[in-house]
Amino acid sequence: MPRENRKRGKKNKKKTEEFQEPETQPESESHPEVGPSWIVSSTLSEDTSAEAPFGYVDTDVKAYFRTVDTQIRDWQDGEGETLINSENNDPNAERQTFFVAALTEMTGKEKQLATDPDCSIILERMAYSMDDFVRRVFMDSLCGSYEGLFKHRFASHVCQTMITVAAETVSRETAGVLSTVPRDSDRGELRTMTQLILDICNEILPTVSTLVMDPFASHVIRALLALLSPITSSGGSDTSQTNVRSKKSAMWKSRQGQLKSVFDNKGKGKEGHRMKTPPEFSKQARTFVEVLKSELDDNEVRALGADKIASPCLTMLLEIEASHGMSDQPKSLMDRVTMGIVSASLDNETDTVTPSDYLGTLFRDPTSSHLLEIIILRASDKPFGLIWNTYMKGRLARLGIHPVANFVVAKALERANTSQLTDAYEELKDSWEKSINSSRSGVLRAIVDRSISLRSLENRAIEAAFTAFGIKTPEDRKLLVPCALRMQMLLSYRSRLEEKFQKRDDRKDVDIPFNVQGSLLLQSLLKLPEVHNQVVIDSFISLDIDERLAIAHDPTASRILDTLLESTTVSAKSKRAFIMSFIGHFHLLADDRIGSRVCDRIFAFADTYLKEKIGRSLIPHEQALAASYYGKFFSRNLNLYLLRRRPDEWKDLQSSKRSLDQEQAATTTTPATLPIEEKSSSQMSNKKRKREKAIKDEIDEVFDTLPTKKTKNSSLTSVPVKSVQAPIDNDPGLQDVFSAIRSVPKNTDRKKGGSKKKS
Repeated sequence: MPRENRKRGKKNKKKTEEFQEPETQPESESHPEVGPSWIVSSTLSEDTSAEAPFGYVDTDVKAYFRTVDTQIRDWQDGEGETLINSENNDPNAERQTFFVAALTEMTGKEKQLATDPDCSIILERMAYSMDDFVRRVFMDSLCGSYEGLFKHRFASHVCQTMITVAAETVSRETAGVLSTVPRDSDRGELRTMTQLILDICNEILPTVSTLVMDPFASHVIRALLALLSPITSSGGSDTSQTNVRSKKSAMWKSRQGQLKSVFDNKGKGKEGHRMKTPPEFSKQARTFVEVLKSELDDNEVRALGADKIASPCLTMLLEIEASHGMSDQPKSLMDRVTMGIVSASLDNETDTVTPSDYLGTLFRDPTSSHLLEIIILRASDKPFGLIWNTYMKGRLARLGIHPVANFVVAKALERANTSQLTDAYEELKDSWEKSINSSRSGVLRAIVDRSISLRSLENRAIEAAFTAFGIKTPEDRKLLVPCALRMQMLLSYRSRLEEKFQKRDDRKDVDIPFNVQGSLLLQSLLKLPEVHNQVVIDSFISLDIDERLAIAHDPTASRILDTLLESTTVSAKSKRAFIMSFIGHFHLLADDRIGSRVCDRIFAFADTYLKEKIGRSLIPHEQALAASYYGKFFSRNLNLYLLRRRPDEWKDLQSSKRSLDQEQAATTTTPATLPIEEKSSSQMSNKKRKREKAIKDEIDEVFDTLPTKKTKNSSLTSVPVKSVQAPIDNDPGLQDVFSAIRSVPKNTDRKKGGSKKKS
């Protein structure tokens, strides 16, 4: 077979009879065989309408858009300025002219470009630089064909990107900021982006039950649901991963370079964090749930939950259903997925239900377990209690160490009450070591966090941590921090230390890196009451200085030091002991990218006495600290020169800074209702003021040491009055010296001495 006729994918071993022309074919449809017999007729090849349902893009047009893509890539990477910037030449104007030409060439070919494998990514790149008017025109040109575009392999990603960037336009329209539209009676009235999104929803609404199962349309439906109901895309419910591309598609998109606007949008601000949506969007999202409930029966809904493609869509629909208060109704989507648990919860006398194999399978399925996590988080108290009693109680030890089910158990522990938490501690007390050996500490961290939020069973939480790492004696507790950071049992850690000590050869010993899960667990333990978190602080202070510096220099492990300083349950005495443990080694701590940040946090937290201790310990290392790439920033903050020359002024300066910071923290609280633009501008202005004030203080200190006014006769009075008067008032010995100097006559003694010498 020629190379140009070969297809990607599995080899299809068919008999030769399948490629022969049927004998009963009419003469009008028969084609004379031209060339060798192995050439396959075009009528038997795959239908090309699925690849290009709106036609193919012309070769010259495709070549032109390749140059457009190259130019946009250069601009997004900060390169490729074709014109020299001058006073009368704005780079945005040049780029705008370029974009107008590209958009003019695109007019009338939007659908063909969207379905083209090469031009689709170019449209995605251009979407981020389109203004509101151009986005509305582009999405309006695709109306009437969205169902086919959603199902297309390449056009679906274009639709997803356009819906994602349309959120900014919708947010501005909701706030009352509308883009100007040129009046053209021939083309009619251009719909707003809000109306366009609603029309797209109405267009795909009759076939939404099939689109959620389509491999290309499902991710577009998720992007649309995230726009209609922003609660499904928030980080609070931990479902932000459900409305992004698949891992394979995300990796491919990451290789396409930066996707951002090429225009200078400093005035617009960042609006991606808080998007405003009109109330019609919430009603439309509710309509999606109602349509799916009416078109699918119980088995079909459960099939969606087990399907890899449709399960993320069903997860978002369950969140929308719960946010509208529809989950507690019989025959709801949550009721169907949970096999009637919601309906059973309406009966007050029901405490348990018959276990279902389907729901038990969801615990161990890598795809459906995400769906079950949302059900556990969003379900009401009574349905959650039924799920706990039926599927978890008595099985926590086995589910807690399962590779998939442990995530579901951790989510369930986040909302467990005191009695359920007590049962969990009893069931899991013999399986903590297995969870650490299998590197699955999520259940342990979740149960510690729940004890902190409920303010009960904190002693059981710290005992569970000791049991998990095999710590039994008070002497072993000193190794809690290194064992937890490496997620190792105590015996394994000690054996590794012995091997490292006995190793005499020149080979480098590869230490076990710090673990993220271990760092998160220690941060949770530091939030326990003072009686229990003291064990973690004592373990850290008892470590060797090299080990403490290694923790402070690691981006993962250093987070426990931040939590130690920020936690309200850690006593001031413990925080002070933690800071004092680094005295004499701050020059080593600051000589690192992460360690310098830790130094800044410690110095900002310390009081004036501790700041002086830190500063005086660094005076012998001032030159090395100033020469360090990272330590020089910490050295500027310390102002060691002023500490050496005038320590009292240095103390007053640090005290005033501390009181000023406390006043700003208490008074300058930014309201949550302020726009993000105002927040960012106020933060930038505060930073600018602080920077200018710091520069001004340094300049004033330098010029204060210089002579400001000199006398004509004597050099002894050339020192500024302010700099001399301060030590005279403080030292009585200096007062006597200067009074004696002033008592000497100025001119008579010199003349007398000179006359004697001449004689």
